[in-house]
Amino acid sequence: MTPILGEIALSYALPLFVASSLVILTAGTLLARVAQRLAHLTGIGQALMGAVFLGGTTSLPGIIAATTSAWQGHAELAMNTAVGGIAVQTAFLAIADMAYRKANLEHAAAAPANLMQGSLLVTLLALPLLASAVPEPAILGVHPISLMMIAGYIFGLKLISVSVEEPMWAPRQTRETHEEGERERRGRQKDRKLLWLQFALLALVVAGAGYLVAQSGIAISRETGLSESAVGAVFVAVSTSLPELVTAVAAVRRGALTLAVGDVLGGNCFDILLVSLADIAYRQGSVYAAISVQHTFVLALSILLAGILLMGLLRRERYGIGRIGFESFLVLILYLGGMAFFLSTS
Repeated sequence: MTPILGEIALSYALPLFVASSLVILTAGTLLARVAQRLAHLTGIGQALMGAVFLGGTTSLPGIIAATTSAWQGHAELAMNTAVGGIAVQTAFLAIADMAYRKANLEHAAAAPANLMQGSLLVTLLALPLLASAVPEPAILGVHPISLMMIAGYIFGLKLISVSVEEPMWAPRQTRETHEEGERERRGRQKDRKLLWLQFALLALVVAGAGYLVAQSGIAISRETGLSESAVGAVFVAVSTSLPELVTAVAAVRRGALTLAVGDVLGGNCFDILLVSLADIAYRQGSVYAAISVQHTFVLALSILLAGILLMGLLRRERYGIGRIGFESFLVLILYLGGMAFFLSTS
């Protein structure tokens, strides 16, 4: 499939890549503000707002990038955009931890919904690895595991909702534990409609910028000779994940800690569906057939980082290394080391 913009020259691709990333950066900051107000006004709560609405919206650039890349036959770029985004977004949460000065983010934002999201993420991340190890049966050109991922995500959202409405246990409250306020819970209908409209418009801006990032990323790969794996896992994955970084840091600075963690973990759970969408869009067979040792490495790294983050949420260390928790520090170091190794072997 020929992209709408046609073949992009490198001299245009680089500025387009940077400009699109800046658009995502700006829109992500505004999204955090709107999402926090909506969480209060609608009564949805920060955990579900972060997991479903904010997480899904900030994943739009990745969705656009992965599906358009797959539709154009770039299976490696699509796969690494999907799974590379999960790894970098988990590392971004460590950066958000630095922005919160009162205590470690894992301690202050402890909530059953966040733990449930982390568990769902690890479960969903295992499915592409299973798909790569079995034959390629297809239903209308789509691997059954892609359908399992979609069903598992929907069932996981139900479990997260139950954990919010009827929690069977709760973390011990401390002075540093953040509790979601009740203010503005009964906001005016007019205010809610206006905020939903703003949210939808920002989502469209983020989606459009995501498409431009995908097309410029393909052009950079073609013109520079860099492998699609490297471009997808690092450049495209990082730029399309900027909304998570911006919204997480902005939410932390506004005191919406549960929203920040829910945005990243919820966005990661949503991002694993990018593999399913890429499989549907990829018409030359199953996208799982394109899973290489490099893809397996990124998937395994993502599972490792998610597991460490989960342990941090359970351990709830109040203070760590300077302004960052030990688990957050470990996540950041492992991500940077993992990507350095990845690029050296790509």
